[in-house]
Amino acid sequence: MHPFHWVPAAGARHASLDARPDGALAYPSGTGVQTLCGQRLTADNSELAWLWETCPGCDAEARRISGEAPPLPR
Repeated sequence: MHPFHWVPAAGARHASLDARPDGALAYPSGTGVQTLCGQRLTADNSELAWLWETCPGCDAEARRISGEAPPLPR
């Protein structure tokens, strides 16, 4: 398990180190989170929000934290 969690917010999937509410599998809609890209955003836990593109800044920081290689260029 990684120390961060993915959270849709502001039109993209972001990642956060903030603790989720006890027992929650995701941040409830309306929850304020500090993202790995340095923004303070409000979670949108709707079904469609999980289909948004991944924030490049959060992706890069999540990969750094987890020790994963950067994605291959398209």
